[in-house]
Amino acid sequence: MMKLYNSLSHEKEDFKTHEPGKLSMYTCGPTVYHFAHIGNLRSYIMEDVLEKTFRWEGYDVTRVMNITDVGHLSSDADTGEDKMLKGAKRENKTVLEVAKFYTDAFFADFGKLNNRYPDIVQPATGMIEEYIETITKLMDTGYAYFAGGNVYFDTSKLEKYYVFNDHDVEDLVMGARDDVEEDLNKKNKNDFVLWFTKSKFEDQALKWDSPWGEGYPGWHIECSCISMKYLGEYLDLHCGGIDNAFPHHTNEIAQSEAYLGHPWCTHWFHVHHLNANGGKMSKSAGEFLTVSLLEEKGYDPLAYRLFCLQSHYRKVLDFSWEALDNAAAAYTKLIRRIAALTGEGEVDETVVRTYREQFQAALDNDLSTSLAVTALYDVLKADASDATKLALIASFDQVLSLDLLGHAAAVKEKEAASAGGEDAGEIEALIAQRAQAKADKNWAEADRIRDELKEKGIELIDTKEGTTWKRI
Repeated sequence: MMKLYNSLSHEKEDFKTHEPGKLSMYTCGPTVYHFAHIGNLRSYIMEDVLEKTFRWEGYDVTRVMNITDVGHLSSDADTGEDKMLKGAKRENKTVLEVAKFYTDAFFADFGKLNNRYPDIVQPATGMIEEYIETITKLMDTGYAYFAGGNVYFDTSKLEKYYVFNDHDVEDLVMGARDDVEEDLNKKNKNDFVLWFTKSKFEDQALKWDSPWGEGYPGWHIECSCISMKYLGEYLDLHCGGIDNAFPHHTNEIAQSEAYLGHPWCTHWFHVHHLNANGGKMSKSAGEFLTVSLLEEKGYDPLAYRLFCLQSHYRKVLDFSWEALDNAAAAYTKLIRRIAALTGEGEVDETVVRTYREQFQAALDNDLSTSLAVTALYDVLKADASDATKLALIASFDQVLSLDLLGHAAAVKEKEAASAGGEDAGEIEALIAQRAQAKADKNWAEADRIRDELKEKGIELIDTKEGTTWKRI
């Protein structure tokens, strides 16, 4: 059974689902006002590995992701400018044009990293009726109130608001903290907006009629409603970046459980930051690192995926070009080792079972992807047939998704094409010279020729039948 850290309990727990064998999984999607940077995409890589682990272990998984195309302000706590409007102004486009462009760009990068497309993807703008229905019930039951043209959730109605971390009660008092912009319409400091009207932004591009006036939904309500629509009243697993824990996920729990009248999501999975230049990566700080930029610099996006897998999702990961170079070199070497496997021999099911158990034990230990990668290397070093190794690599890569066999096949194809190239005759001639040198017992000359070929990227393989070669 998988033991997975739960951000609610701050402990590793035996992971159980509401319905045995079936997993309902919700992952917070992007706010599509700009490209996703590789720090954002670290979270999606780790969530992808988690989803694929459950599928590999036999779960029937339904994964839902939202696309935020309205309502997310530049501060996660309902202050600042609307991010979508900001993007539209920056590019002199409509909000919907910006949303379409960056949604497509996000999923292009998502795919380059070999992430599986979610079962359900729901843009926030497609759920307005559901938001209004949910907010209406929250108002009818006393959990929400109308003030200054907006509808707010009343956090004072909750027994406990800070569910992920404990805070002083004084933090709930209006004006107690100086670091948060004050909204005088709120009864309590941490009340949050469920529905904005024109009282917030006169020039808001997207707005809809509602019982409280023309306006648009707050950011937090969308995830609750999208999850409940597609996954029901009980959610097994909610994922996102650690910066979403407060206030976004905290507010999701508050409004969802107030609406449902019972506990909602049992397990919360948060991926920690990717740091660059000594601080958290963001769109406003330093070089804006995207998948496209990695490609422009000559990196395979899957080398970045390996870089992420070599660390643990609950550790801050420090990015540097040197570290990525090391991951890229490791990825290239790994592919070449797999390309060297011939596929000969029979598949030994006993060996397969042993290494599958090692691989699963790593993943079941709070998704220890670095140990899972170690299991892959252990397979390559194992005293087993090539057929057995290839069977295990194919199985492991259902989770790791590094396209190991695909890239290895491409290497083999390239080598086969090179073998018939213009320099093949020169290589064969040098091999013949080396054979003559060995026959003459001129070992120094034989070694010199071997070294010369090695510098050209040619490895010689001496067998009883003669000498063959391959590119390295």
